[in-house]
Amino acid sequence: MRVVLAALFVCFGFLSAAQADDGLYELRVYTCEPGKLEALNSRFKNHTMRIFERHGIENVAYWTPVDENDERLIYLIKHKSAEAAKASWDGFRNDPEWKEVAAKSRADHGKILSKAPEVTDMTEVDYSPEVVSPGSDRLYELRIYTTLEDRLDALNARFRDHTKQIFARHGLESYGYWTPTDERSQNTLVYVLSFDDAETAKAGWKAFGQDPEWQAARAASEADGKILAERPLSVYMKLTDYSPQSK
Repeated sequence: MRVVLAALFVCFGFLSAAQADDGLYELRVYTCEPGKLEALNSRFKNHTMRIFERHGIENVAYWTPVDENDERLIYLIKHKSAEAAKASWDGFRNDPEWKEVAAKSRADHGKILSKAPEVTDMTEVDYSPEVVSPGSDRLYELRIYTTLEDRLDALNARFRDHTKQIFARHGLESYGYWTPTDERSQNTLVYVLSFDDAETAKAGWKAFGQDPEWQAARAASEADGKILAERPLSVYMKLTDYSPQSK
C-alpha cells in the first residue's frame, strides 16, 4: 500500500444515532521497523488480543499485506460506542499486564513501530453485509475511495443499488463497508472484499470492468459529473494465523 494510502487512515467524523446503534469500528495500521513484524504479531497473538477482550474491545480481523516487503499489521476491532472505546483504551493503556508486556517487548526487540499507529474510527453503511469473522483461506482487499465534494451520496447509491450485486456476480465477495466518523465522513468510503484466490481476484475485476450493467450504472451515476476525486487506493491482504476466523 502506497504512502498516500497510509495518510488517509489518520484522520477520519460524523456519527448518526442509527450508526451508533451498530457500534464503532476501528481500522488500525501499524508500520514496523524492518524485520520487526514477526515480533509485533507475536505480541498480539500471545498478549494484546486477550488484554483487548478484558477491556471490552472486540477482535474482528487481523491481516498483513500479501507483499512481504510491506511490513504492516492491518486490523479491525469493534466497540459498543465511541464512549465505550474511550473507556476501553484508557483501561488497556493502564492495564498492569499490558505495561509489563510492552516493557518486555521493548527490552527484547527494541523499537518495533516505525511511526505512530494510523487509526480510523468508522461506522457501517446501511448496505454493508454483517461483518463477521473472516475465512482463513481467502484473499482480502482493502479499498478506500475519496469523492469530490458532495458526491459521497452518489457513490453510496451506486454501491447500494448496483456495484455490490455486480461484485458478487463476478466472485468479488463484500466483507464490509464503512465511512469514517470525522470530517472525512463526507467524502470517504472504506471497504473490504474477499476472493477465493489471486487468480479469482484478477479475473473478477476484469469481468466487473467489462460488465454492461456496471458500465451503464457508472455512466448514469456520473451523468451530472465525476464522483471520485482520485483513483481508489487498495492493498491485498492475508489473514494472520491468530485472527478470529469463521469455520
